Amino acid sequence: MTWWFKYSRGKTMNGGMGKRRGRNAFTLVELLVVIAIIGILIALLLPAVQAAREAARRMKCSNNLKQIGLALHNYELSYRTLPPGALVRQQPGGGLWTGYLGPHARILPFIEMNNVTDAMDVNTGYGDLVNTEAVGRVIPGFLCPSETNDEPLNHSKFGLIGGVNYGFCMGDWYVWNGFNSPCPPCRSAFGINFGRRWADFSDGVSNTLLASEVKNYQVTIRDCGSFSTINDPNNVPPPSADPLTVCPEYEGSGCTVFRNAHTQWAEMSVHHNGFTTAWPPNKVTPGGPGLSEPDVDVISARERLGGPTFAAITSRSYHPGGVQSLLGDGSVRFMSETMDGQIWRALGTVAGREVIPADNF
Repeated sequence: MTWWFKYSRGKTMNGGMGKRRGRNAFTLVELLVVIAIIGILIALLLPAVQAAREAARRMKCSNNLKQIGLALHNYELSYRTLPPGALVRQQPGGGLWTGYLGPHARILPFIEMNNVTDAMDVNTGYGDLVNTEAVGRVIPGFLCPSETNDEPLNHSKFGLIGGVNYGFCMGDWYVWNGFNSPCPPCRSAFGINFGRRWADFSDGVSNTLLASEVKNYQVTIRDCGSFSTINDPNNVPPPSADPLTVCPEYEGSGCTVFRNAHTQWAEMSVHHNGFTTAWPPNKVTPGGPGLSEPDVDVISARERLGGPTFAAITSRSYHPGGVQSLLGDGSVRFMSETMDGQIWRALGTVAGREVIPADNF
């Protein structure tokens, strides 16, 4: 038996069927360690990737505003005036004629959208069918890449129509006093039934807002008829006031709640093509029944209904910390949401004679 034992032992230890094979798989512990390392790397890299993507979106958004600025300057060079915010005429019988095409529509030839302009009649009244096809277009340059809801609105008359993320400065609280007073109370770059010239900007074009970011599908409380406490163009609430205290209409009482502001680029109303400097950028303004909406805008009466119109249409964006704004000199500046509301209000006037230090915005 000795020889068999030696033979078996040799085969087992030195080769043959008894030789042990090399390991070709990870253990469970090793796999878990690798997964944990990958998770840590992703956690470290994800904020950087997100920041890079946001920087790219913000750059594209800034470029959109710069193109709008160039278009406005070319428009003024061609027509010797900036485009009107809207045209509203009182007819002999008491009704209103409204040319609903606002600044967005009027600058289309200057942003290489002549094909849309050629299909429109800018001198027609509100809702005329001749403009249905053109108005139903989506204009990419009017939307910021950071917008979370850029789906076109399915309009009952025009079909699919694109929104806007850039509103034109239409005042502070005061927008238009109807036909009861002339334009001198108007303080902003754009307004109803008038167009500015650069000579009107006595504050300096580099200290005056032309446009700023707004959110698509913004919740808006409107058609209140009038506000209970805000009805004097020369006595509007300060930007530091409590929204609900100075404007109880934020709760929606006696008004109507809509969820489609800034969804129609061709519309002339301030809640579609504009913003006001009533509140500083990204101001938190809860409202609606039971204050259920986290942020709402308010407007007393739409301009095409005759006014008077007072409105808080706040500049808002999805960029962290503030909004991008276009100044009269064509520059685009990032405005912090923590900036002084009085400085923001001063930037919204063309001839307020305010002194605005450059490091304040």
